[in-house]
Amino acid sequence: MAAPPQARPSSLVKRHGLATRIWHWVNAVTILVMLGSGLMILNAHPHLYWGQYGANFDRPWFNVSSVFEGGRVPGWLTIPSQYNLALARRWHLTFALILGFGLLLFMVAALANGHARAFRMRLRELAPRALLHDIREHLAFRFHDPADPTAFNILQKLAYVVLIFVLLPLVILTGLTMSPAMDAAWPWLLDLFGGRQSARSIHFIAAMSIAGFILVHLLLVVAAGPINGIRSMITGWWRVPGETP
Repeated sequence: MAAPPQARPSSLVKRHGLATRIWHWVNAVTILVMLGSGLMILNAHPHLYWGQYGANFDRPWFNVSSVFEGGRVPGWLTIPSQYNLALARRWHLTFALILGFGLLLFMVAALANGHARAFRMRLRELAPRALLHDIREHLAFRFHDPADPTAFNILQKLAYVVLIFVLLPLVILTGLTMSPAMDAAWPWLLDLFGGRQSARSIHFIAAMSIAGFILVHLLLVVAAGPINGIRSMITGWWRVPGETP
């Protein structure tokens, strides 16, 4: 039989609840599929514009050709790997539903179980001195407070708040703005984002920002101890670094 929580060694602490762990792994697959299928969709017209209109003869602010030779995202980055716009859109729209409803359920669960309090920021934490201190701690590979090892540091709070409350809602809303059916039902979306082409550009920027977050997140997991970090996101239990079992 599994040991009850109170019988766990003192070096193990409960860090992630069940709702957080489920959302994390579902989101990991969802965002991977959406990034890959989104890049395939971008290949159908590999240019981005600002404003109400965007066509082949308009001047784009971004060309895929400025990043990849041949003007297309290579197949090893896209889903599917061979050009197929219809299939990519099916993958993208299916997993968009999982992303949107998953985010909603996570927010409800975070409010219900108190996890949302972990993101609460105090003014003193946002002071330049506090931010610089946290940056120095990260550079020294010290990622937690020994006095409160389960607490998020301010850089973690800022990163997760931007991801959960800015970037993810932004890709969802701009994705809806690119849908003619949603534009007919909610025409204010076009006004909010300055037109469908601007929404497409913002959608791309937000998606690439999420990809950047994932890259930094993975690097920090490796730096902080991948076995400990992955185990905590599977079982919920995390071993405090520097303590022995």
